[in-house]
Amino acid sequence: MSSHSLTAEQRNDTNHSSLRRLREKGRIPAVVYGSQTDSIPISVDAKELMKVARTGRTEMFKLKVEGSSDLNVIIKDFQKKGGEWSHVDFLHISADKPLRVRIPIEFLGTAEGTKAGGVLQHQETELEVEGLPAKLPTSIEADISHMKMGDKLVAGDIRLPEGVKLIASPEEVIATVTASRAAVETEAESEEQAESAADTAKAGE
Repeated sequence: MSSHSLTAEQRNDTNHSSLRRLREKGRIPAVVYGSQTDSIPISVDAKELMKVARTGRTEMFKLKVEGSSDLNVIIKDFQKKGGEWSHVDFLHISADKPLRVRIPIEFLGTAEGTKAGGVLQHQETELEVEGLPAKLPTSIEADISHMKMGDKLVAGDIRLPEGVKLIASPEEVIATVTASRAAVETEAESEEQAESAADTAKAGE
């Protein structure tokens, strides 16, 4: 579990003008909810939230809600406006119950096929997995250095940390290495030239 904690203040006004005043004061409107928790409208300090958010959306931390007990939460969702966070959903979770989440994929290495003119295409940037909150990593590493032209990386190829189970289909395509458009056009031109040369040779026979 993360050593981070975040202090929240409960809020009663939910109209647009009150939310705007909160943001002008450097606070972000939010809500915390869960299967064992009624939805509680709150606000958090924007700078403090960014410190927690940098550790990863799937990492559990303490939310200290004014007038309530400390809650174990993760960042479930968020909205942005003008590039800045404008609202956050915190999910109250249990430390001893498995959690199903989508975790960002961290691609490691340089695909071998790109050195030959191929293009690496990311089909997915997150992977759906399940595990106890303390076992869930902030990101999942996927080595792509071995991928050659025409290769594909599927979810089942990715090695998961101990205690983390794959929920996504093992056949879900995560990344591919394909020939670049320029390479395809060059190959097509070469084939046309070869055919043209063959036709000329036949005509001269």
